[in-house]
Amino acid sequence: MASNVDSIYQTVRAMAAAFEFKPEERINESDLSKRLGISRTPLREALNRLVAEGLLTVQEGRGFFCRSLVPEQIVHIYELRQAIESETVMRAVERATDAELTDLKNHLDDIAAKYVSTSSAREIVELDEAFHLRIAELSKNAELVRALENLNEQIRYVRWISMRSKIDITKSVHEEIINAMLARDVATSVARMRAHIEKSTDEAKETVRTAYSQIYVPGE
Repeated sequence: MASNVDSIYQTVRAMAAAFEFKPEERINESDLSKRLGISRTPLREALNRLVAEGLLTVQEGRGFFCRSLVPEQIVHIYELRQAIESETVMRAVERATDAELTDLKNHLDDIAAKYVSTSSAREIVELDEAFHLRIAELSKNAELVRALENLNEQIRYVRWISMRSKIDITKSVHEEIINAMLARDVATSVARMRAHIEKSTDEAKETVRTAYSQIYVPGE
């Protein structure tokens, strides 16, 4: 049962992250259970887990709802991400071995061609998330990793929209961050990470407006 619940949770989590449920839409548990071919008991458990993660909300007597999508909320999530990633990069510089940092640099070099060849914003976001999570893992703090994974889920849809206009600059920013890390320069590593995320924060309000149009009039 546990593995079945986890599988259902992963499926519904991906749906919520991609706003397959429209913002503030009530989730019809009966219809969703039929759609997924599952019983309502494990579905209810999965939905409750997603409430705890902030991907869904629950109203007493009314059931589960998709989270809202408002500029201020997205800005707040980006601000939290900035704080968490400033900490992860600082701890990574302090705790990662030279070999681990070199491996991260080599990884970035290995995937360089993907940044150049792809026109898919979703693929770039996937590459971007993986890079930032690798830095978090080098912090040797599992709680920071878990927190970043949760934030990624909450802003992934918005990032799919925003990344369309900046596919070509993501790789160069990552190179600046890892070069500062390799130099064991904590201040510069943190400053470059904060600037990297802060730019996304500044763009968040306009991105949310665009995201709304994509949800209700999908372009892809």
